[in-house]
Amino acid sequence: MKFGRVRKMRICLWLMLIMTSAFFVCAGECEGAVEDRILKSWTKSQSRSERDGMQSVNVKVTYYSAEYVEALIRAEAEKNLWTRDEEERYRYNLLRTLNLEENIAFHVEFDTTGTPVYLQPFDRHLKLYVGKKVLSPAEYDKRFNFKLQGKRDGMIWFSRFDEKTGKNQMDGIKQLRLFMSGSMSTATTSGGDLIFVWDITRDDPSVLNKGTAADRLEMDRLIKRLEKLNTDRAGFQKQLDAIDTELSELTSRVEEIQRH
Repeated sequence: MKFGRVRKMRICLWLMLIMTSAFFVCAGECEGAVEDRILKSWTKSQSRSERDGMQSVNVKVTYYSAEYVEALIRAEAEKNLWTRDEEERYRYNLLRTLNLEENIAFHVEFDTTGTPVYLQPFDRHLKLYVGKKVLSPAEYDKRFNFKLQGKRDGMIWFSRFDEKTGKNQMDGIKQLRLFMSGSMSTATTSGGDLIFVWDITRDDPSVLNKGTAADRLEMDRLIKRLEKLNTDRAGFQKQLDAIDTELSELTSRVEEIQRH
């Protein structure tokens, strides 16, 4: 009887372990499915081909929303089994590269077949509609300027702030529309511009301002600001010294004239 009870207890423990393992596996798969759905939701695709099949162009564009960035970090951490510190290092390097404090960032991927595509200069094919404003790229991956055949991907950045007013151009914006000129290749000419649209009404950039990575990025910005202010002060001090020298010379001359 005693042996039977022990055996039953062991069976129960094994069942509990199996159920617990199954729960965590299921939870991991559910989280992975959610992240995959989020990542895909911020990527837009279009394909164009010539009627004679001489050239085809497939384009994927991803907008780096706060939700996308968070999902990407979680997905990479789970895939690589990172520790918390490793995840924070990745977060810091990613956010520093994207520089979302100052930029609106996109990732573009081309997959072409047939005759080559020539995009140089690539920025003349791009327009970003932020509300009623039309922006040109502030920077982009210069590899897009070379002959394109097969796959190539890279980044595009637009300035988040108005150059004249200093105002954040994303304030109150509900939609982003990225236009790629249909004239960029023979495959896209007949169909007109390629238009990629994102609804950003629920995107909350403030979710990125957390953790040690956010602290490090803020420290980087503060140090950069301090360096600029010190440089400005040195320039102003030089001007002030020149003014003081001239004042001294003028005062001496006035006193000299008064003595005669």
